[in-house]
Amino acid sequence: MDSLEKQLICPICLEMFTKPVVILPCQHNLCRKCANDIFQSSNPYLPTRGGTAASGGRFRCPSCRHEVVLDRHGVYGLQRNLLVENIIDMYKQEYISSRPSPEQKVDQPMCEVHKDEKINIYCLTCGVPTCSMCKVFGAHKDCEVAPLNSIYQTQKTELSDRIAMMVGNNDRIQGIISQLEETCRSIEENGRRQKSKVCEKFDHLYTILEDRKREMNVKVNAEQEEKLNYIRRLTRKYGDHLESMTKIMETGIQTLEEPEMAVFLQNTKPLLQKIAEASNTSHLERVERGYENMDHYSVSFKREGRALRNIDFVDGIFMFRLGRENAPFHFTC
Repeated sequence: MDSLEKQLICPICLEMFTKPVVILPCQHNLCRKCANDIFQSSNPYLPTRGGTAASGGRFRCPSCRHEVVLDRHGVYGLQRNLLVENIIDMYKQEYISSRPSPEQKVDQPMCEVHKDEKINIYCLTCGVPTCSMCKVFGAHKDCEVAPLNSIYQTQKTELSDRIAMMVGNNDRIQGIISQLEETCRSIEENGRRQKSKVCEKFDHLYTILEDRKREMNVKVNAEQEEKLNYIRRLTRKYGDHLESMTKIMETGIQTLEEPEMAVFLQNTKPLLQKIAEASNTSHLERVERGYENMDHYSVSFKREGRALRNIDFVDGIFMFRLGRENAPFHFTC
């Protein structure tokens, strides 16, 4: 019992822990009042509320000198060790029950077989408490027995040692839990950071694609405008020629209606010459077959598509594989 009691002593007040009991990040325990006293002595200029630290600060663990950093809740932000508090309650109940006051009469259990006999021995063979009559005449006459008080002290010491071991295991498990919680926070932060990097690299890749698309469209637009301007000029030439022929044709029709033969013959020769010249279109340019075609600007992104579909993480670098026939290349944004 003494070893358990030592585990339940506060290193500040040197008394058994007073609830609430807080556990420090280093896995040592303190009364919350003692933790607050240490904090105030280490941070005399911080504001307090009702004698208790009301904002974050720091102090050192009295057992291992590990620095404890408090959040805005002060010592009230430290985690309570409910297991130690429960063990203290159990210990106090056991301590009171094992030391009855002189006025208190402890009821001793009676044997179920021999109703008038008190249970005063312990059967080592069967592992149960029993009475002397059971040893002499009853079911335990062939068993090995021992005085009840010696087995009581032995098992009480064993139970105390096991509870003390549980306290030590609890401190170790609390430390593991703290490490796991810190690992979770690190994983979340690292995940956010890496996703941000991936988004930045893809945004940069989108920018490259947009720039390249704009450059290629500029080339297509330039040839498109050049061809359109040429066709429009040619259309105007043919329009002018058609208008000239229409005027000559109208003149010819008027000449046909001339009743005077001499006047008719005078006008016919120059008119026929004009008609012959107008009918000759050899001076007008011809549009080449397929001139309107723009297929020479066709593009194929099969290779690039394969590369994009094979984007993956390789030692923190984006890798593009352009197919089996091509060596992979690295692309960093």
